[in-house]
Amino acid sequence: MSQTVDRALSILPLLARGPADLGQVADALGVHKSTALRLLRTLHGHGLVYRQQDQRYRLGARLFALAQEAVESLDVREIAHPHLVRLGERTGHTVHLAVYEDGEVLYLDKVESRYPVRMYSRIGKPVAITVAAVAKLLLADLPEPERRAVAAKLDYPMYTARSTPNAAAFLKELATVREQGWATDLGGHEESINCVAAPIRGADGRVVAAMSISAPNVVVTADELLALLPLVRRTADAVTRDYSGTTSPTPTTTQTPPPTPKDAA
Repeated sequence: MSQTVDRALSILPLLARGPADLGQVADALGVHKSTALRLLRTLHGHGLVYRQQDQRYRLGARLFALAQEAVESLDVREIAHPHLVRLGERTGHTVHLAVYEDGEVLYLDKVESRYPVRMYSRIGKPVAITVAAVAKLLLADLPEPERRAVAAKLDYPMYTARSTPNAAAFLKELATVREQGWATDLGGHEESINCVAAPIRGADGRVVAAMSISAPNVVVTADELLALLPLVRRTADAVTRDYSGTTSPTPTTTQTPPPTPKDAA
């Protein structure tokens, strides 16, 4: 029975490359045509393959429906949470998970730091979209026309001297973030708080969420926090694997974070 199941499942990736006739399927499986026909009929009965008028077989609509249902049933928060907890336990810093929805970047999950100083962020609340590291990652992944449209509509409050001042500066930073595959907020929202973030991707490679660690200067300097970026990226890659079954694409640049300005520490 297991061999029959294995052969039947082997037909699906074959047809994913394009329609094939009975002989091609039989040859690919290394079986007689009668065996291949029996397997195809079983898959056809479940809607997983479809026989065209030219007698060739292709993947069936039911297979695509099942795949879509599986994707929609995935809860990135549920999948990411144990990874966030482990990262928080290892570093001691605050860990956030955020998503982009309806023009806002919202915190979806949070693991508190182990030290007494706590961040005021709350699950379900929007982030400071023009400065937050998670927001930069999520917006940087948008198609360029949408990116420009969003940037043009935003206000640019100067929370600190290091806040993003205008749309041009924001788009320039998003381009850098898109290229390097990570983002920072080094005192852009609060002088005393620094943050580094990495993306979580879906099966299509698009950024579906972003995660970060944040810490106040009284606990670690900005440079010390930046040194944890490889760990944050590995954690985000692990979430990506669990969420989509794929690994994050290698960024086009492997540059390390530059030294931070002295006043950021």
